[in-house]
Amino acid sequence: MKFAEVRRGGGGLLVGLAGLAVVILAGPLGAQQIGEPEGYRGKPYRAPVPDTLAGAAVVTTETAHRIWESGEARFIDVLPRLPKPAKLPEGTVWRDKPRDSIPGSIWLPNVGYQTIPDLDADYFRRGLEKVTAGDKSEPVVIFCRTDCWMSWNAAKRAIEYGYTDIRWYPDGTDGWRTAGYQLERIEPEHRPE
Repeated sequence: MKFAEVRRGGGGLLVGLAGLAVVILAGPLGAQQIGEPEGYRGKPYRAPVPDTLAGAAVVTTETAHRIWESGEARFIDVLPRLPKPAKLPEGTVWRDKPRDSIPGSIWLPNVGYQTIPDLDADYFRRGLEKVTAGDKSEPVVIFCRTDCWMSWNAAKRAIEYGYTDIRWYPDGTDGWRTAGYQLERIEPEHRPE
């Protein structure tokens, strides 16, 4: 049997010629195409995301950094934040997990779930209105972490709210950090009770 070597990332893989046709048709080793769901995506929220979001521009880390440097758009972090458990024993100290994010971003946690209560939807709308000064054509970059459906869902939701210049940054703070860009500690945007 004849063999052909397929290289990826410096390694090699021997496959029979019949298997080579499968590798060629399948594309790069390990690549997977994730399609956009019709609605919002549910659990698991930390999983590979699509390369696209209908109605939004998808930006790379380099593009996100250029946008950030120029100040041409506002950045919204939608990483969820776990609520304080309701039945903690008396005297238990609760510390929220700190969030390091893209400098100047506002953090609107819990707006990227598949379904959100009306209070969270109103919170998200108010946050969007704040960063755009009520102008739905103002550019907004929405992000979370790499492979985080929360940012995809939130960006889709913003589009459905009528925002026309949504930019989705799928690599989020993980991509930002990996590129060597600084992050800063942020607190969630105030949520009226």
